[in-house]
Formats: sequence, structure tokens, C-alpha cells
Amino acid sequence: MDIKTYNKTVEYLSTPDKKGPIVYVLQEIPGTREGRPKINIVGASKYGELVFLLPELSQIIFSPGPLVFKLRKLLKNYTSEDYLLLTGDPAIIGVACSIVSDITNGKYKVLKWDKQERQYYPIVINLYEKGKIDEDDKPIDGGSRI
Repeated sequence: MDIKTYNKTVEYLSTPDKKGPIVYVLQEIPGTREGRPKINIVGASKYGELVFLLPELSQIIFSPGPLVFKLRKLLKNYTSEDYLLLTGDPAIIGVACSIVSDITNGKYKVLKWDKQERQYYPIVINLYEKGKIDEDDKPIDGGSRI
């Protein structure tokens, strides 16, 4: 992702009057730069406009600070109507989920690819959901839950 594309993304995401849900694709799909992406994510566009946040080769190595700052800036307008498409470096995925969770008080949506049905399904994450654990959901060995 060149600086011009990055600036356009930041400008678009900073516009408060967006028209509908956004699917935040964390990283460009490997092979995008050569014009041959390894996977096709067009199906995710039925959930909203696809917006790519980071280039395909982005990684968190020894100093996560700059990348965390960049993601915070790009995700600052995330709402509970938007989706994350979790692509790329697992450390970046963890940071992005943490940032979005912080913005939305633990409630956000991700898109999960179903290999059998060959389509994306939305999954709602609510970290603070209060619910009763079914009695049938006891550990098999009779142990207790942590």
C-alpha cells in the first residue's frame, strides 16, 4: 500500500457520515501486489464496503508501538455495525480485535469463512455477555471450570 492509498483510506475513514457498514480487511491479501491474490474475498463485500488497512507484508516484530498507533487511527470510527475481516499476521489480528473491543466496549463483529459452504458468516463477539452455562457443558472428566 503506497502513501497515497494510505492517505485516501485515512481520509475516507475519518469522514463521519459513512453510508453503511464497513468491512475492515486488516491486511491486503498475499499476492495482491503481483495482481494474483491467493484468496478471493469479494464475498465479504455483501456485508459492507471493503476497506484495506495495512499492506500485505506488515508485521509486528520488536516494536509494536507504531503499528498499534496506525491501527488505532484507522479503526477510530469503527462502530458495532461494521465488521473485521481477520487476515494476515496473527499478532496484528490480536491488536486489531483489542482496539475494536476497546472502542465498542467488548462487542464487535467478524466475518468467518466457511470452507464447506464457501461463504462468509458474521460472528458477533460480546466479551461481557452474561449468560448461564448449560449443565450439559460440564467438563467430561468431572473437573471444574476455570
